[in-house]
Amino acid sequence: MSPALSAPKPLRFPANPAPTALKQFALTLQSESYRYRTPMKFGGRVVEEVTVLTAQCTATNQAGQVADGDQIGIGSMTMGVAWAWPDASVADGTKLEVVLELASRMAAQVNEASGTLTGHPMEICLQLASQREDLVAAVAAGHDLTAPIPELAILLAASPIEAALFDAHGKAAGQSSYSLLSAEHLPPDLAEMTGDDRYAGLRLDQFISSSPVATLPLYHLVGALDPLTQDDLAEPVGDGLPETLGEWITRNELTHLKIKLNGDDADWDFRRVRDINTVANETTDRGSSTGKPWWFSLDFNERCEDEAYVLGLLDRLESECPEAFERIQYIEQPTHRDLKRPGAVTMHQAAARIPVVIDESLTGLESLHLAVSQGYSGIALKACKGHAEALLLGAIAVHENLFLCVQDLTCVGASLLHSASLSAHIPGVAAVESNGRQYCPEGNAEWMACFGPMFEVRGGSVPTSCLDGPGLGY
Repeated sequence: MSPALSAPKPLRFPANPAPTALKQFALTLQSESYRYRTPMKFGGRVVEEVTVLTAQCTATNQAGQVADGDQIGIGSMTMGVAWAWPDASVADGTKLEVVLELASRMAAQVNEASGTLTGHPMEICLQLASQREDLVAAVAAGHDLTAPIPELAILLAASPIEAALFDAHGKAAGQSSYSLLSAEHLPPDLAEMTGDDRYAGLRLDQFISSSPVATLPLYHLVGALDPLTQDDLAEPVGDGLPETLGEWITRNELTHLKIKLNGDDADWDFRRVRDINTVANETTDRGSSTGKPWWFSLDFNERCEDEAYVLGLLDRLESECPEAFERIQYIEQPTHRDLKRPGAVTMHQAAARIPVVIDESLTGLESLHLAVSQGYSGIALKACKGHAEALLLGAIAVHENLFLCVQDLTCVGASLLHSASLSAHIPGVAAVESNGRQYCPEGNAEWMACFGPMFEVRGGSVPTSCLDGPGLGY
């Protein structure tokens, strides 16, 4: 539902004649909250709880097929307002209220369009997104906000709604949503959907796989507060789950570690990477992963002042801990998310050594192109920015041979399954991120019976082949 693509507003598509096109749909929303089992620190912020918003969608397509009952469309997302809306002048409680109200109004907008707006979920989502400026402005005014609601917060609010529509579309047709992206089902090409003529004649099904890859390695998060060894463990949780990085490595037979760094304390960042590398080496019992190579990603969450900070850390690692340096697969969002701010930092030198991707900066096609011009290697896709945008930008990233990864937002339950299915259908994605199992396992309980191996990881990877059902696969 991204309004940040380049297409004109309001966007209109011709009538879609496909039998699979949706003609009736109805959304309902519900939310639930969970406490984290341990605090999570990123970007200088500490998070200890999460609200999960779930959308359910009944739908009927033009062939009269129905998504309902045990085949109802489901979309879910963790409402990570600390990530989407970092402005410290607005209370987190207010941010959450605003995002939930946005979602409620967006769901009402979708329901009002039922019967008059028909088509593929991509067409429906893009058209409604192009018309929601007044909706967003009304919510902002109702909460007396002095600054605009951030684009990421708007995308976050829409994400479970989009997912539910796409899931219902596939379930009504009895097919995977990813197999319904050809011109037969989705007539517009990438140029018509993005407003960029460079992509004329290109179609989503050229770049998005109709079936999931069998497995994907799992990136395990090492938060800035997470204990690495027993010596770091001040207050054990005592719930039977691992307490230290070494215990997690052994339990899940890990091969990939995502390392949260401060970005404003070079000595601490160096020591953190070095110490994590040491724990990785010393944890020799990795079960079926024993002997497999290690891979690290470094996530600064926008905290670096400039490219020189990144280069300095890389230089020191290469000199003093070359093994850790060689294990770095990519670097994520080193500096501030606003790529248009005066004096915006470029990443040409850093990216010449190790791929550097944008995350928080990525809100549409314009930001993708701007990031590439500033030296970034590629993009990090997230289901929490909306399924429509993830498909479009993922396809363009594949077309333009950009470095591509998919990350989650401490996703649990259906939101993790959605993120994993997205990862499994975009060629070139190297690994899937899943840290909800570390911080909020309670949110996975409902899905364990059917998708246990997606949450209780073995071999350092997840069996994405199980996400092969109709709709989004779960």
